[in-house]
Amino acid sequence: MQIVKWVVGAVLLWSGSMGPPAMAQQSAAPIAVAPDFGPAVFPVVHQRVGATIYTDTQDAEVVRVAAEALTQDISSLTGITPTLRPATEPLAPYAIIVGTLGHSALIDQLAASGTSQLRQLQGQWETFSISVVDQPFGKPGKALVVAGSDRRGTAFGVFELSRRLGVSPWSWWADLTPIRRENLYLTAGTYASAPPTVKYRGVFLNDEDWGLQPWAAQNLDKDIKDIGPATYARLFELLLRLKANLIWPAMHPSTKAFFSYPGNPRVADRYAILVGTSHAEPMLRNNVDEWHEKTMGPFDYFRNQATVLSYWQQRVQQAAKLEAIYSMGMRGVHDSGMEGAKTPKEAATMLGRILTDQRNLLQRYVNPDVTRVPQVFTAYKEVLDVYDQGLKLPDDVTLVWPDDNYGYISRLSNAEEQGRPGGSGVYYHASYWGRPHDYLWLSSTHPALLREEMMKAHTLKTNRLWVLNVGDLKPLEYNTQLFLDMAYHAAPFQQSSYVPAHLQQWLQEAFGAEHAPALRTILWEYYDLAFERRPEFMGWSQTEPTTPTRRTTYNHFYYGDEAQRRLDRYAALEQQVRQLRSQMPAARADAFYELVYYPVVCASLMNQKFLYQDKSYLYARQNRASATDYALWAQQAYAQIEQETNYYNQQLAGGKWRGMMSMKPRNLPVYQAPTAPTLRLDTTRIWGVAPEGVATLDSASTSPRQELRLPAFHPWGPASYFLDVFLSRRQAVRWKVASAPNWLTVSSRQGTLTAATGQQQQRLNLRVDWRKLPRRGEATGFVVLTGAGKTYRVAVRAATESSKVAATYSGFIETNGYISLLATHYNRKTDLPNRHWTLVEGVGRAGSALQAQPLQAAPLDAAAGSATSAASVAVEYDFYTLTPAAPTVHVFTLPTHPTTQAASVRYGVSVDDGPMQIFDCKTVGRSEEWKQNVLSNSAHRQFTAPQLSPGPHTLKVYPLDPGVLLDRITIDLGGLQPAYGTIPETRWPVTAK
Repeated sequence: MQIVKWVVGAVLLWSGSMGPPAMAQQSAAPIAVAPDFGPAVFPVVHQRVGATIYTDTQDAEVVRVAAEALTQDISSLTGITPTLRPATEPLAPYAIIVGTLGHSALIDQLAASGTSQLRQLQGQWETFSISVVDQPFGKPGKALVVAGSDRRGTAFGVFELSRRLGVSPWSWWADLTPIRRENLYLTAGTYASAPPTVKYRGVFLNDEDWGLQPWAAQNLDKDIKDIGPATYARLFELLLRLKANLIWPAMHPSTKAFFSYPGNPRVADRYAILVGTSHAEPMLRNNVDEWHEKTMGPFDYFRNQATVLSYWQQRVQQAAKLEAIYSMGMRGVHDSGMEGAKTPKEAATMLGRILTDQRNLLQRYVNPDVTRVPQVFTAYKEVLDVYDQGLKLPDDVTLVWPDDNYGYISRLSNAEEQGRPGGSGVYYHASYWGRPHDYLWLSSTHPALLREEMMKAHTLKTNRLWVLNVGDLKPLEYNTQLFLDMAYHAAPFQQSSYVPAHLQQWLQEAFGAEHAPALRTILWEYYDLAFERRPEFMGWSQTEPTTPTRRTTYNHFYYGDEAQRRLDRYAALEQQVRQLRSQMPAARADAFYELVYYPVVCASLMNQKFLYQDKSYLYARQNRASATDYALWAQQAYAQIEQETNYYNQQLAGGKWRGMMSMKPRNLPVYQAPTAPTLRLDTTRIWGVAPEGVATLDSASTSPRQELRLPAFHPWGPASYFLDVFLSRRQAVRWKVASAPNWLTVSSRQGTLTAATGQQQQRLNLRVDWRKLPRRGEATGFVVLTGAGKTYRVAVRAATESSKVAATYSGFIETNGYISLLATHYNRKTDLPNRHWTLVEGVGRAGSALQAQPLQAAPLDAAAGSATSAASVAVEYDFYTLTPAAPTVHVFTLPTHPTTQAASVRYGVSVDDGPMQIFDCKTVGRSEEWKQNVLSNSAHRQFTAPQLSPGPHTLKVYPLDPGVLLDRITIDLGGLQPAYGTIPETRWPVTAK
């Protein structure tokens, strides 16, 4: 018997589930769709006849489930449904053999006959091989063999085959209808997977009150009106297609406990999905639904031990034969601290007793060797403080580290903890209900941050369990895919540049190679904007306690109107997705709406709602009649969100997702309709002008005798400034630029303002033509505007006196009293093997950052106030000042947490080799600082530098603790204005890299 040679040059779409190779391989040749039939091709469907699929009746039920799904997948591709037969029947000339080593007679015979890749499956965890065998068992024909080391390995192999045939794992959950083919052929070859990087990989359904639960009740589990077996069957199939193996079931008060419906654990076993429970639900119990204080007393092990222990015992007995992962320990009934414990030390002492009692139950009812029962202990919220009191966990229990609910892992294992036999894991949020604010509506966690944090965990040997809180699952499709692909095979994701390629491959499989690059760019920009401020946080409100919305801190008058720059970025995305939507074939229209259109458009509309409200208020203070336009547009943005959400729930996919999408989870203030403002304008003047940098206008400031002024132009500063011409009274005005310096270009020289919506103001952009300026001295002039009997003069200055600096200097130069730089645009970097700054792509406000590495490094013991020899590793930035000042230096990092208990989040800064200033961005608990950090994805520190004379200077930043992510720096020499977003760099040469 021999393996058929593969067709050279066949196209292969790789993935752990998606993307080029996200799966460990021992591949002799690829298995991929072939264009035509031939001697080196396996015909899955040929001339309207499908290959026959064989399974062994002695094999696990999930193998039959996967085989049945394969028949339906092939049918969805070709219209031909293959026959499914028992392995005892004679093989057809073209047979697909599916089975588990040791549980399938056909697979065992093939392994015994010398098929090496099958023998290599022995004893492995969740591995599989896919191969085409010529003349199986010495008979004519070919066999496509899908074999697994265990029952899930076999299922993974079957669903990997489906994916390679052209069926997305999201075919049902995201309406990615397979593209039809007349025939279906595979290149002949072999593929053998390696064991997954992370042993237990899965999702946590959570905060399901507004989406998954009402949708399931209306559509899939109508009989119980809840999330039940039909919903879980669909979900478990998705998990298998994504090569995941674990579920933490939904558990909010809106949903009954998983074990309340006998069909739920049965369907979990049928699909071979391990059942666990969240950090707040020990011993597979759903306390919210199952603990009844009126009849059972307090959930308190100090006062009510016998009842609590009996409660746990009943579930352990019920689930004893189910493959499960037990959450250990004890908290309050629902995500709260342990009842009865007055101090963390007291809680730690009691937890030791509780763990002993829980393990005794597992030993008695599940396995006499309790170390063979999967168990996890999650150090979530206050439990971390309890753990730090010296709690001794049994060595075989997996220690699970959570993130802080906003994507930053709270801590990871030190060297001693990494050596524990039970290993460690991560519980990570891509959706969250709680303080300082929920984000339950859209997918807003940046893939690059998800990669950075999980690869940090991987580097620190956190590979036993990864669980992602996915909320309602939709619309977190890509975040779920990415997380589980990393968990299955982490290797390619260790390169930060890999994630955009992974996203593009996912989009290519969904929407084709033609559209994938553009869609990748769109979604990456969407996530960049959400990283700066999530759509759910645009109200600048908080919850627990809930506060009303207020104006954003985006600046509408400086830095080119940073609020408008954000709106423009969203508008460009909207335009692109609306155009692409019209180009999507019918088979992809619903999927495009779900995966691209709805999140992008609704995020844009949410930003319009709040930023237009800002403009309405601020422009009314300047007596701009356009304030009424912006108030109207804010209302229209809200109405459009309503319309899009109604379409999602009522019309999308023929009503399939009725009840799934809520635009106002918990109905927090941020989701409510904007309040129409009462606008009172001074209409004594007809029109006016507002230069960039002027936030307040009054009648004096716009009189012909009062000079208006634009910020000074510098070659290294902003390329343009804006000048707004606006009505104050609803009366048409023809205006014109009567004069302007010959070295200044103005985007419009004349126009007409009218009372029509959108016509009440006009923005002019002014640029300097540096070629027309004198080489020395300072160029000054005026832009003179006239209309309706009024004249306005706006002073303009171009700072050519510093051209000699620009001629020879490379670095960052002051403009209008400030300097702005991005961390990755350094001038020099000094590295050592055991300590250095490393570029991490994708993260940060500017799309990349520097991380202090290696992550395993010990914290640096640097004495405060001195740059010791140990701290000689630094990244250096050259900057040039024009103003004598003792500047304020602002340093922004990402709000990460210490990598281990021994570390913190420190870095050092010095100016001109002066004393090192040491800063620590570590936050404790849910402090106000932490809240603002996670809302903005920034941690901020500042200091006053020594008095600096005009001229060149150097700033150095030293990595003191591993994992610090340096993002951006600003230097205020007296002219820095408030900003929320990233201030454009003052860098020279402008094109320098």
